[in-house]
Amino acid sequence: MKMVQSVSDTSDDMPALTTEHFRFVDSETLFQRDSIAHEPRILLLHGSLRERSFSRLANEEAARILQKLGCETRIFDPHGLPLPDSVEADHPKVKKLRDLVIWSEGMVWCSPERHGAMTGIMKTQIDWIPLALGGVRPTQGKTLAVMQVCGGSQSFNTVNQLRILGRWMRLITIPNQSSVAKAFMEFDDAGRMKPSPYYDRIVDVMEELTKFTLLTRGQSDYLVERYSERKESAAELSKRVNQRSI
Repeated sequence: MKMVQSVSDTSDDMPALTTEHFRFVDSETLFQRDSIAHEPRILLLHGSLRERSFSRLANEEAARILQKLGCETRIFDPHGLPLPDSVEADHPKVKKLRDLVIWSEGMVWCSPERHGAMTGIMKTQIDWIPLALGGVRPTQGKTLAVMQVCGGSQSFNTVNQLRILGRWMRLITIPNQSSVAKAFMEFDDAGRMKPSPYYDRIVDVMEELTKFTLLTRGQSDYLVERYSERKESAAELSKRVNQRSI
C-alpha cells in the first residue's frame, strides 16, 4: 500500500521559494477586532439612465436596507459619465466616481439585463474604475454584492458577468445575489418596492454584504497581501501597475 508522503517544511525542498519573502499566516492579525469607528461605507452603482430606472430603484431600496443595518451609503448618478478613454481621467464625473470608489469599503452593482448582458452604462462605470492609482489598488480587498433587474423572466446572465468583473477587480464578491424578474411589476407608482420574495432576497443580500464588510474591512490589506508582490521592490511595483492600459 502506497503511503502519502508529508510535505517537508525545510526550504531545501522548495528551491523556487524565496524564503525571505515567505510569510506564515498570522492568526492574531487575521482575527483582530475591527477597530474602525465609522459606519461601513457602501457605494451603489446602477446601469440605467431612464427616468424610471428599475436598477436605480432597486439600489435605492438596497440603500435603505443598508442604512437600517447601520451603513453609510452613496449612490453614483451615471448621467454625464463619458465613454472610457474619450476624455482624460480628470473629467469631473470620472473624478467623482473614482473618489467614491476610494471612499467606499464595499459596493453594490445593479444592472438591467439587455440582450443577455449587462448594459453599456454599467460597464462604462466599471471601466472607469482603475485597477491601480499609483501603487494603490482602489478596489482590492473591498466587498461587492451583485444584483440585476429583468424585463421578463428571471435570468442570471448579468450577475454572472458582474461576478467575473468583481473578481477581475480583486473585490471580495459575496456568495448571495439578487435577480428581480419582471421588475416593472415589483415597484409601485412612488418607486418603492412591493413586499415579495424578490424584496426579501435583497434584504438577504444587503445583510450578507454588511456582515462581510464588517468582517473584512479592518483586515483587507492583510487579506490581499501577496508573496509575489513582496518580492518586488516598491519602484518595480509602481512601474508595473502604472503601465498605460491597452
